Amino acid sequence: MKTILVTGGGGFIGSNLVAGLLERGSHHVVVCDTFGLNEKWRNLSKHPVFEIIPPEQMFEWLEFNKQHIDLIYHTGGTASTVEKNIDLMLKNNFTLSLKLWRWCTARGIRLVYTSSYSTYGDGKQGFDDNIDLAYMQSLRPLNGYGWSKHLFDMHVAGCAARKECALPQWVALKLFNVYGPNEYHKEDQKSVLSNVALHAVQGGNVRLFRSYHPDYPNGGQKRDFIYIKDTVRALLWLLDNPAVSGMFNLGTGKASTFNEMAAALYDALGREPNIHYIDMPEDLVKKYQYFTEAKIDRLRAAGYKETFTPLAAGIKDYVQNYLLKDDHYL
Repeated sequence: MKTILVTGGGGFIGSNLVAGLLERGSHHVVVCDTFGLNEKWRNLSKHPVFEIIPPEQMFEWLEFNKQHIDLIYHTGGTASTVEKNIDLMLKNNFTLSLKLWRWCTARGIRLVYTSSYSTYGDGKQGFDDNIDLAYMQSLRPLNGYGWSKHLFDMHVAGCAARKECALPQWVALKLFNVYGPNEYHKEDQKSVLSNVALHAVQGGNVRLFRSYHPDYPNGGQKRDFIYIKDTVRALLWLLDNPAVSGMFNLGTGKASTFNEMAAALYDALGREPNIHYIDMPEDLVKKYQYFTEAKIDRLRAAGYKETFTPLAAGIKDYVQNYLLKDDHYL
């Protein structure tokens, strides 16, 4: 049986992907991750992975097992958008990714990695997964996280432009606002939807940032929310379609307001909305994205035909089948 390695396989995206892979049963699934002192381990507690390896041993493990590896999903890295240690961000999101890309290139191993909508900055240049170097060089990420992801995307785009992508399959997925179970360990860095959902389930109100933009009322800020189950479905589709390579947005293609999100959340809870608007931290005011919406034409053109879960339906599943259960892990 062939092996799939999932870096960051204990995290939010990674653990949901691991669950999807194990449900299929077609591969040995190996996780590369750290777990620390919190309850992150519970993300994998229901999923009998073949091996768990620490990041510092990853390349030694890869070299020893290279003949058995079918594909590497690279979902690991530093995901905090407010991380101040840029050297750490570069080490985990750029340098490690670059080393993995080169290893896969030299050995002909398929690689699918997750990037982020944060690479688009404030969205003034659009949300077009155009791999053209001139377009990509016009993007201005708003934080160190977005910049570190963009640096690696730029490297990959340069390889594509020079026709140096020698991997049998390479895919960069720019994930938009993913939400769903197994994000609990991220504490304050959970997605907006998961943060407010947990607070509401526990009986509190939904607190949203006030708008500081004249075109957006309070709660009128918009995000392209995509349910984690849709994200995993797309990742598995790439496994089944090795001829597909490229850089693609992964979102629903339809933005919703925070107010719409909150209304769907309270509807799932069977309660009247209770929304409070709070001041945005001063250091975030000039780095805030008021609108995100994935342009998914290229993904569709590559052959991806699956529909995406409507926001209200995704929130209902998340709330009623996870957050309201005693065990809310996937």
